[in-house]
Amino acid sequence: MSDAAPTSRTRWLLIALGAVIVAALAFGVGRFTAFGASAAPATPSTVSADAGFARDMQVHHAQAIDMAMTIYRSTGDDQLRALAYDIATGQAAQKGEMYGWLVEWNLPQAGEPLMSWMSNASMDGHHMSATPSSDAAALTQMGMATDGEIAQLKSETGQAADCLFLSLMIRHHRGAIPMAEAAVELATDARVRAVAASMKATQSTEIDAMTSMQTRLGCTG
Repeated sequence: MSDAAPTSRTRWLLIALGAVIVAALAFGVGRFTAFGASAAPATPSTVSADAGFARDMQVHHAQAIDMAMTIYRSTGDDQLRALAYDIATGQAAQKGEMYGWLVEWNLPQAGEPLMSWMSNASMDGHHMSATPSSDAAALTQMGMATDGEIAQLKSETGQAADCLFLSLMIRHHRGAIPMAEAAVELATDARVRAVAASMKATQSTEIDAMTSMQTRLGCTG
């Protein structure tokens, strides 16, 4: 009987120790889970840079797709046709992705003034302290083509059409780059920052390619 008592006490000590360890682990998991939940990024608001970038760049991309498909159908230059195809398909995919972000965030596809989300950004050391005074001013700042320029592009043929497209698309891309830089700086969603950074790199490369095409095609002005 004297040998059984210590064995019983030992067993209960082990059980008690196990319970303490389990409780400690459960407490630690609970703290870790709570910390993880509080650290998770919040869904972007309707006035956020994430939402503003997604909305404004969809507008920007829609025009680029239209111009690219116009020249794709009319140009006789294989290199320009290939570039137009890349622009149209690449930006269509990005436009769909940005549409999906706003759906996921339960936010409207339109709403805030164009470029208002960029007011806290500083690109190349220049702080943008005010929203453009009107949509027309914002569209100009974004490098967008006017209705008249789009109509002209659709009516031109041959070298004139090719050169007009290159001029309009270079300006269009240059207008997108500050928007992408602002999104990299201000957005909170990692996907938005990654797409914006990729967009800046791609469009910078395409500007170089289009500038080279202008020289090859003998474009002036």
